[in-house]
Amino acid sequence: MASPKQHQLQYTEFWQARTGLTFGVERILFNRQSAYQHVQVLQTDAFGRMLTLDGLVMLTERDEFVYHEMISHPALCLLPRPRRVLIVGGGDGGTLREVLRYSEIEQVDLVEIDEVVIEAARTCFPELSIAFDDPRARLHVADGVAFVREAAPATYDLVIVDSTDPVDFAEGLFGESFYRDCARILTDDGVLVTQSESPFDYTFQASIQAAHAMLGRIFPRVHMYLAHIPTYPMGLWSFTLASKRLHPVEDFDPEQAARRLAPFADRLRYYNVELHRAAFALPSFVRRLFTEAPSAHPESLHSDDMG
Repeated sequence: MASPKQHQLQYTEFWQARTGLTFGVERILFNRQSAYQHVQVLQTDAFGRMLTLDGLVMLTERDEFVYHEMISHPALCLLPRPRRVLIVGGGDGGTLREVLRYSEIEQVDLVEIDEVVIEAARTCFPELSIAFDDPRARLHVADGVAFVREAAPATYDLVIVDSTDPVDFAEGLFGESFYRDCARILTDDGVLVTQSESPFDYTFQASIQAAHAMLGRIFPRVHMYLAHIPTYPMGLWSFTLASKRLHPVEDFDPEQAARRLAPFADRLRYYNVELHRAAFALPSFVRRLFTEAPSAHPESLHSDDMG
C-alpha cells in the first residue's frame, strides 16, 4: 500500500458555503493579477492543468474538450456554408482550435479583453492555444461589447460567446443590446451560441429563463442543449443556440455533418453526429424552465458564492 503524502495542497471551488469540488494540487504553474482578474494555472493530480479566473474553474486538461467541442460543432455542423466566425472571449484558445478544424473556415476573429489569459494559455496549454498561430485567426485584445457594436452588418455566419459568468466586467456581454448587435452582424442564416450555465443550479435557472426570453425577442429560434462537464458546478452544463432561420434538429443534415467532420472525426472526443440530436433532447425539469415561472430557492447555488 502506498504511503499517504505528508503534505498536501488542495484547491476547492465552493458552490455554496461548504459545498464544492476539491482538487489535489501538485504545484502552481502560473499566477498573475491582470487588470481584470486573478489568473492562475494549477497542476492537479486528477485533472491535469487547470485554469482559474478569480478562483473559478474555467477548464482542466482532463475535460476541456467537452466544453470546447460542444460550444463549436453543433452550430458549425448545422450551418450550410460557414466561412466567417466571431468568438467573443475564449482567450484560452480551445474554441478557436475547434472552429479552425474546418478547412472551409476562412477567418475567425477572437476578441479577448484580458491578454493575460492568452499569455497563460500560450505558456501552460499548448494543445489549447495551438490555433492562435493559424493564419486564419485574428486575435483582438479588446472589449467584446464594443467590437460587436462597431462591426459591420452581416459579417459573420456564427458568433460564439465564450464568456465567463455574468459578473463584474463581463456583465455587458449579457445585455439585450449586445445580443441585438450580434443579430445585426450575423448573415441571414446566421447562428449565435453562448454557454448558459447549469440548469441544476436554482439561481442559474432564473438567469436561464431570463436569457431564453431575451433571446426570443431577438431571434426566431432559441434552443438549449446540454453536455456533461465534470469540473463545472453540478456537472450538467447548458448551451443556448439562437438562429435567424435554422432549427438545430429539423434542419440538421447528418450526412452533411458526417462529411464535414470526416477529416478530423478521430480527434473529437465528445461530439459526433448521433450526439447532436441527443444533446437537444432536454430532461423534463429543464423543459419546464421554459413553461413555468421562476421559483425562489433559499438554498440556491451561485457563482458569486464561489471562492
